Amino acid sequence: MFFEELGIYYEVHGEGKPLVLLNGIMMSTASWIEHIKILKNYFQVIVYDMRDQGKSSKLSIKYDISVHSEDLKKLLEHLGLKKVNLLGLSYGGQVAEIFASKYPEYVDKLILSNTTYKVDNFLASVGEAWKVAAKTYDGESFFDLALPFIYSKTFYNNNYNWLKNRRKIFKELLTKEWFDGFIRLASSNLNFDVSNEIEKIKCETLLIAADEDIITPISDMEFINKKIKKSEMVIIKNSGHAAFLEKINIYCNIVKGFLI
Repeated sequence: MFFEELGIYYEVHGEGKPLVLLNGIMMSTASWIEHIKILKNYFQVIVYDMRDQGKSSKLSIKYDISVHSEDLKKLLEHLGLKKVNLLGLSYGGQVAEIFASKYPEYVDKLILSNTTYKVDNFLASVGEAWKVAAKTYDGESFFDLALPFIYSKTFYNNNYNWLKNRRKIFKELLTKEWFDGFIRLASSNLNFDVSNEIEKIKCETLLIAADEDIITPISDMEFINKKIKKSEMVIIKNSGHAAFLEKINIYCNIVKGFLI
């Protein structure tokens, strides 16, 4: 389905309390397929592509990450949803932090998965490396240069054939339009810093961290945990930034356990 006003593609699965899933920077609605199969039995699961992602419209100009927070508000209004559970992953977690700080009345419970509170020099440098990889406009080269940051060493060593297959998929599916959108997304959060804003989040919050995540290390999430009064944190072992894919069943059980 499309929200024509913004050109946002979205899907609604299942019934019950609404649960909105916010994509990471390289993701689309398709990234949640296996999670939806599980979670739709317990919630009304809403997934959508932010502008410059997946099937949604392209912005074609530079912008700040906060634009996605405003888009989320308009999408919820379009769907007639006054209060939702919200799960933000990585870049989507940054959007969720902005949204929950600015529009707390819309959020019942919040899940921040592999999310930071600030793009520091290290993370900015990772983003620049990703943009260099994207400018090759080659899916296999992008995979080789960008993905080792995402998955854990444990996962690489145990699932290398699966990863090589993903490399071929990147080659087949990633277009110049996708790469250009990704470059704009990766440029939108260079000044992201909510270290003094997240304490405004008053709802119950779950932080999902991973012990091999070098993009958003446990120390980043511990800072968030201290700032949000009603928060708790769980750590998925032997997993990296893509813990939601590395340990799908464990990840979904954690989400269910917190929300039900």
